[in-house]
Amino acid sequence: MQTLTAEQRQQIEVNGYLHLPQVFEPEEVAFFSDEIDRIRKVPGFEPDPAQHLPIGHYSWIDGAKDQDPGGFMDRRDLLPYGKPFVDLIDREGIFDLIVDIMGPYVLFSMSQAIVRQAGSKFPGYTHTDGGEALREIRVTETSRPLAMKAMYFLSDVDQPDSGNLTVFPGSHMRPIPISTMDAPAVTPYSPGAAQIMARAGDCVLFSHALWHGPCRNDSSNSRKVLLYNYCQMFMRWYDFELVSKVAAQATPRQRRLLGDLGYDFMPGSYFYGPKDQADVMHQRS
Repeated sequence: MQTLTAEQRQQIEVNGYLHLPQVFEPEEVAFFSDEIDRIRKVPGFEPDPAQHLPIGHYSWIDGAKDQDPGGFMDRRDLLPYGKPFVDLIDREGIFDLIVDIMGPYVLFSMSQAIVRQAGSKFPGYTHTDGGEALREIRVTETSRPLAMKAMYFLSDVDQPDSGNLTVFPGSHMRPIPISTMDAPAVTPYSPGAAQIMARAGDCVLFSHALWHGPCRNDSSNSRKVLLYNYCQMFMRWYDFELVSKVAAQATPRQRRLLGDLGYDFMPGSYFYGPKDQADVMHQRS
C-alpha cells in the first residue's frame, strides 16, 4: 500500500491536514457532480429545522428543499445511492494514506454531499467534528487521530471567499474556544484562518480536531464536495446501524469498514479487532 512521504507526514502532524491534488480524473468529477444533482431530487437524510431535532441530527425527507442544482444541499448516508459511493470508501491511494495515518483498526463512519450555493448571505462557520464530547478531546502530534475526513472537491474553489474549506493550521493540537458572552465564536475570518485553494478533483485529508469550516461564497459558482469520514474501531459510526444495508454489495474490506467483523457481536467486539484486521485493511487476505 502507498504510504505518506516524510514531507506529507510532517504536514499532517504539524498542520492537521494534507492537500492532495487531482486524485479524481475529470470524468470522475463529472460523474459524482451529476450524481449529486440526481440525489438532490430523491429521498434521503437532510437537516430539517422544522423538526426541531437535536443539533447535528438529520431527518428523512422527500428531496432537498432547494431543487436548483446550484442551491444548498447537505445529504448524508450516500452509500445506498449506488456502488460508486460504496467503492469510494477505500479508494486506492486515499485509503492507503488514511490507514497509514490512523492505523488498521478503523471503521468507516459517515458519507456526506454538500453544495454551498453562490452569492448567498451565509457567513460560514468554524467547528470541530464529532459532537460536544469529542470537541474537548485531542491527541498529540505523534498520536494516531481518533477520527478524520477525506473531502473530495467536485468544483473549483481556487479563489478566496468561494465557499473554501477554511482551516486553522495546527489547531488540532489545542481546544477550540466555546462561544460565550465574553468570548465570541471563532469564524473563518478569525486570526490564523487559512482558506484552502482547491481545484475540482483535489482531496483534503484532515483530523476531526482541526478547526475548520466553509467561508462565505461570494463567487458566481456553487461549491460541491463529498466527505468521507473514518474513526477508530472502538468509536461509533454516524450514518447507519450496526452493519450498513449496503454491505451485501461491498468487498470484504469494505464490509469490515462498515462494521462486519466476520462473526456475530460479542462482548469485546470493536474494542479488540479481529485477528485478521490488519491483513484485511492491507488486503492481504
